[in-house]
Amino acid sequence: MPKVALYDMSGAQIGELELNDSVFGIEPNQAVMYDFVKMQLANKRVGTSSTKTRAEVRGGGKKPWRQKGTGRARVGSSRNPVWTGGGIAFGPKPRDYSYRLPRKARRLAMKSALSSKVLENNIIVVDQLSFDEPRTKQMVATLQALNSGKKTLVVTADGDPNVNKSARNIHGVKPLKVDFINVYDLLNYDTLLITRDAVAKVEEVYA
Repeated sequence: MPKVALYDMSGAQIGELELNDSVFGIEPNQAVMYDFVKMQLANKRVGTSSTKTRAEVRGGGKKPWRQKGTGRARVGSSRNPVWTGGGIAFGPKPRDYSYRLPRKARRLAMKSALSSKVLENNIIVVDQLSFDEPRTKQMVATLQALNSGKKTLVVTADGDPNVNKSARNIHGVKPLKVDFINVYDLLNYDTLLITRDAVAKVEEVYA
């Protein structure tokens, strides 16, 4: 089983924590992680882009000139796609881009992302993370004591509002409740700062 150091909020190591080998110790599957991130970004798309066809463009009801005898090409409407000011032939219309990967693939992607953090030594486990009141200065001091780096994902078990308010104004830091942990954020942020209770919840779900 992989072992990681366990820290307190002052940055002092107070012990070691054994992580579940089936969650934090697998060989990361790069292809599945790519598929998950692609799905996650596709599901965020609003799909509201829209263009007008020749039937929807205002005007163009009158035939510009008679069918025969002018020497010019026959045309029925000044709003056909060939003309300036006409409709769009095959433009985008509102659509739903979302889709879902199989459940086993989603679980494998999450385990791969967590295991990659362990392999790269980019995971910091703290015994607990809590503040009496929202204080950004205290959060900055804690992150500096733990050497968390510029881009840090802070994951807590219960989504402590004081922690969230203390961290959300810091550039490059994102607070997240463990229920909403996802592959994109794990890969997007350099360091995973997670509490001991949050690790237990992750192992409970994915082990």
